[in-house]
Amino acid sequence: MSQWPSIKSRRLLSALFSIGWTVKRQTGSHKTLARRGWPDFVFAFHDGEEIGPKMLSRIAKHTGLTPEDL
Repeated sequence: MSQWPSIKSRRLLSALFSIGWTVKRQTGSHKTLARRGWPDFVFAFHDGEEIGPKMLSRIAKHTGLTPEDL
């Protein structure tokens, strides 16, 4: 079983902000997030969208997110 839950994108974005990511710019629903020491990450999910464990795992590899951060 995966250690990642299924969550709403609004909660994921909040968790990313809590570990140091900030919005660098936004074009429509695409937010480019920046964090010192990491390459920029494009967050392209709507607030109410459900994000599954597999996608969360992929996002974590690019952002340094851990299950405890949620």
